[in-house]
Amino acid sequence: MELLKSGMPRDEVVTATNTVPAVIDASFSIEQGEMFVVMGLSGSGKSTLVRCLNLMHPPTSGLVRVGGRDLASLSPTELRTLRAEKVSMVFQHFGLFPHRTIIENAAWGLEIRKVPKEERREKAIEALGLVGLSGWEDSYPGELSGGMQQRVGLARALATDADVLLMDEAFSALDPLIRGEMQEQLVSLQQDLQKTIVFITHDLNEAMFLGDRIAIMKAGQVVQIGTTEEILQEPADDYVRSFVQGVDRSRVLTAGAVMEEPVGTILHREGPSAALREMRLRQTGGVLVVDKRKRLVGAATDEDVARIIRSGERSLEKIIPLEDVAKVSPDTLLADCLIPSAESRVPIAVVDDDGRLLGVIPRVTLLSALGGNDANNETEQETGKNLASANASEETEGM
Repeated sequence: MELLKSGMPRDEVVTATNTVPAVIDASFSIEQGEMFVVMGLSGSGKSTLVRCLNLMHPPTSGLVRVGGRDLASLSPTELRTLRAEKVSMVFQHFGLFPHRTIIENAAWGLEIRKVPKEERREKAIEALGLVGLSGWEDSYPGELSGGMQQRVGLARALATDADVLLMDEAFSALDPLIRGEMQEQLVSLQQDLQKTIVFITHDLNEAMFLGDRIAIMKAGQVVQIGTTEEILQEPADDYVRSFVQGVDRSRVLTAGAVMEEPVGTILHREGPSAALREMRLRQTGGVLVVDKRKRLVGAATDEDVARIIRSGERSLEKIIPLEDVAKVSPDTLLADCLIPSAESRVPIAVVDDDGRLLGVIPRVTLLSALGGNDANNETEQETGKNLASANASEETEGM
């Protein structure tokens, strides 16, 4: 510890002491109800870290607090109670008892707490129902697929009604299709149960799908903590940047993450002259039209405005139909913004459930977000070709 504190690199500490510092100065707080994902390559220290959180590996120094209480201050009996009632763990390998039925496996955590048989049976049945295993209660693990066995492991943790779930590579042993199904089920369960979950994975796509926040580890150290958007758009260093460079941003980033302030707007009651002034001021070819409550009413382009000014019209009413405006919600994935952006002559409008304008996504912003902050020209050109192709297709259909 003294060598590390003095600044000696980890590799030199290993050589000097024949001891591997598995986790080094990892400091973070996890909020109640948060899905916090820890990811890194093999040997980065993530599994050791999660085992420190329930003192399966007592940390050499530092504190672990759950609900404000230092776990190191607990007696052995109190620590066993914490693990049985407050902090459950779901492992990569299911750890089911082959000679016990599914319901007996699911109720095992309750059994060691000496919960009465009928009560633990009821809770186990409820937990199995949550993970989609109703009807399998009297089967044995050998009769279930790998994905179903992992569901039993999750049900066993849920049955204890623990506040915190520690999930160490819980889905890594599953094939890709079942793994995706388990990820979706966990997200669905979390929406209802709002547990505090620490999920360990080496898969970046899994981390970004599941995590409210992600901690990326390298050589025992946490190099960055942030949301998916923060890590994708503001990587802390070259290590994180190399991690995220292969991510399909269009399937991860949302409209709300990249939208800009809705400048270039006018009120519905304003006329074509005001629209033209706003376009000149903003150096843009169109404006979005809103009512006094900022609800999106429509859009007007420079060509349309010029045409009605020549005709003597003093209202925008005829040229701003809302159905012609490309609009999305903040949660819309960027992949679903590509075609609307290609087909629209004004920036995509991001609106809430009441139709209020929250922001806009100009085409250049969409291209930049898809390419990344340090995107190379090839990526942007390819995306631009896709947008241009979509435009050409639209024009052909209209002929």
